[in-house]
Amino acid sequence: MAHAQGKYADFEGLRERAVTLRRAGFSLRQIRDELQVHNKETLQRLVEGEPPPEWTKRPNAKDDLRDRARELRQQGWTYNEIQAELGCSKSSVSLWVRDLPHPEPRCTPEEQRARMNAGLARLRASQDREREETKRAAAAEIGELSDRELFLLGVGLYWAEGAKDKPYSRREQVLFVNSDPGMISVFLAWLNLLQVERDRLRFRVMIHESADVAAAERYWADHIGGDSHLFNKTTLKKHNPKTVRKNVGDNYRGCLVIYVRQSADLYRRIEGAWYGIVLGADSAT
Repeated sequence: MAHAQGKYADFEGLRERAVTLRRAGFSLRQIRDELQVHNKETLQRLVEGEPPPEWTKRPNAKDDLRDRARELRQQGWTYNEIQAELGCSKSSVSLWVRDLPHPEPRCTPEEQRARMNAGLARLRASQDREREETKRAAAAEIGELSDRELFLLGVGLYWAEGAKDKPYSRREQVLFVNSDPGMISVFLAWLNLLQVERDRLRFRVMIHESADVAAAERYWADHIGGDSHLFNKTTLKKHNPKTVRKNVGDNYRGCLVIYVRQSADLYRRIEGAWYGIVLGADSAT
């Protein structure tokens, strides 16, 4: 600063002229040009304490938002509520109102939790309605299946869930296991389409020994039409106490095994039909 003032020997005289120009409404650039003072630091010293003229001030487009944010904060609004109301960033809200005292909560913690839980319940109910509507619309699009559609569906269903023959373990037999009652119903309809006699079928329940075995046996017998004489002895799975099972409750009924007797030829037809589906899909691409 000593060097800068040394360059302008009559610093106080320059300051007096600069202050006069400033009060007359001159900008810093105009004062610089008038006094030929091009050192920015010295120029600032010459007008120190003198506010800039109004015409040089740039209007702040966010002044109205800032004033409104402060008003809302004083009314007890949270940052998130102010942000949503004004459509600005949360960081801007924080900058504008951080000097204001933290508002008293407008409700107790219990009321806040109740409001939050009520909001979540409304959201989940809306999601459930949307989910069920999507399912209903998709189900309505299917309509009645043709014999060909049911045949292809059954082949794919078996190849995904049924027992399959392996080169190292020849098992050319139809054996289907599933816990989904709908899958069981579709598979039985498919067997009926193929004119597989009911007496050729054997059923067996597979379930954890810690479940309600008798209820599961009754359920599956009712589901297939009450042919209890077609059921073999239930297979009980040993319970491992170190394992936490999730398939528990009244809806857990284990799996139903469907075995078709004398089914080697049927199995070969299924495998051949599946290869045909694969070839047909490849040719469609």
